[in-house]
Amino acid sequence: MHRRAALTSTGVALAALVAGWAALTVPTANAETDAAPPAATSPAGTRSADPPPATADATAPATGTPAAAPVGSPVDRHGRLRVCGVHLCDAAGEPVQLRGMSSHGLQFFPDCLNPDSLAALRTDWRADFVRVAMYVQEGGFETDPAGFTRRVDEAVETASALGLYVVVDFHVLTPGDPLVNLDRARSFFAEVAARHAARTNVLWEIANEPNGVDWATIKSYAEQVIPVIRAADPDSVVLVGTRGFSSLGVSEGADETEVTDDPVDAENIMYTFHFYAASHRDLQRETVARAARSLPLFVSEFGTQTFTGDGPNDLDSATTWLDLLQRLKISYSMWSFSDGPESNSVFRRGTCAGTDFTGTAVLTESGEFIRTRLRG
Repeated sequence: MHRRAALTSTGVALAALVAGWAALTVPTANAETDAAPPAATSPAGTRSADPPPATADATAPATGTPAAAPVGSPVDRHGRLRVCGVHLCDAAGEPVQLRGMSSHGLQFFPDCLNPDSLAALRTDWRADFVRVAMYVQEGGFETDPAGFTRRVDEAVETASALGLYVVVDFHVLTPGDPLVNLDRARSFFAEVAARHAARTNVLWEIANEPNGVDWATIKSYAEQVIPVIRAADPDSVVLVGTRGFSSLGVSEGADETEVTDDPVDAENIMYTFHFYAASHRDLQRETVARAARSLPLFVSEFGTQTFTGDGPNDLDSATTWLDLLQRLKISYSMWSFSDGPESNSVFRRGTCAGTDFTGTAVLTESGEFIRTRLRG
């Protein structure tokens, strides 16, 4: 996304992680991701009652051997993910579509990623993952590397205890040249990849929305950062941003052929695509459908409004997009898991100061749309 609000920054409270999670009810598989077991599905294909509660050891340290994911959770069902052909596949080698939410910048909405909100995302919304958007500039990582790294660690630990997958997003936006932040990226990923290397649920997004630079520059950055991650974590999936705000170059007059003709020299990677449904329509959908024949794609950010993140929601276009991604088994997360004034925020103003994130009373129009889609 191209514009962000600025709000006061505070820490995410890890201490709350251990309270109240002794027995979390974990729902059955997502309708767009997996079919539920035959005994749990009615002839009409409707969702059955949730399975018995599962427990998670939320106090397990990030280092060493992490606690097992709660029974029935996304991580329990799918295990370690990998890229197979053009698809994201589970531990059994079966294509899987992950569906989830992206946070807003950790400095802008520090209270919206917390144990209560993530528990609601998993058990009430029935999402598979959360994307943790750590801005590098705009009051982010460069101002306090240790503090923002700690917030990312806390979010990973919180989500992991629930059995959610986590996309750690190195949120490069302004400047759009990722090489400007190469040293910061190396330092950040060396530390967090080593700390979470034993986990099977973390994916690494190394540059959110490169812009104003050519594909060769983005490729060079990727081929310098990916080995840093691989040195600590050789098996996790890495997401590589594409030209023109992760539009496969479309927003800057190019297309996917620059990637297909000169792919990143690395294994187990996917290329990101971002769209905003009120601004990006047939041209972008045609590009994704065509590119998905030869490139493994991951929609790590989309919105139901314009690319500004504000304005009226175009839910018809958003539905067309998500139907396409379902058919192609392309994973996605929606922007943003926040309670700001813009229409991209899924929560009503003030929600993140409380503890109730379930149901529809706390949701905006875009929030109701995505929760319904995830539960469908």
